[in-house]
Amino acid sequence: DESLREDKDLVLAAVRQSGQALEYADESLRRDKDFVLAALQQNGWALKFADKSLRTDKNFVLDAVRQSGSALKGACESLRRDKDVVLAAVRQDGRALQHADESFRKNRDVVLAAVQQCGSAFLFADHSFSQDEEFLLAAGDFDFVE
Repeated sequence: DESLREDKDLVLAAVRQSGQALEYADESLRRDKDFVLAALQQNGWALKFADKSLRTDKNFVLDAVRQSGSALKGACESLRRDKDVVLAAVRQDGRALQHADESFRKNRDVVLAAVQQCGSAFLFADHSFSQDEEFLLAAGDFDFVE
């Protein structure tokens, strides 16, 4: 029944259980900022199911990645190249570095913020950092054995 996809309370209950349920929500709900943020609390990756108008809105995406760094995966390409957005994402979850534009894997500020938040983010950094003592220390107890 198509009307179920429009039932805000029902779909909200679903996205609180699984953020990916946003994929099946009515378009009007996928454009609703508060509704999408509720889905992202459960699963940041759900941003990819939000309306394009939200995935391209820098302020909204900043809110999303501050809540869940993994939301960076669902942001539009231009925002995955935006240093403010990427820094906010990796400060929340260092592993979000894997979803950032490739150029940020070589960016000292971004990589340092990522590994300080999560040592395993080092896996997504450019290999040029592998002998850098500052980054090795920032990564802490991360096991670098491949």
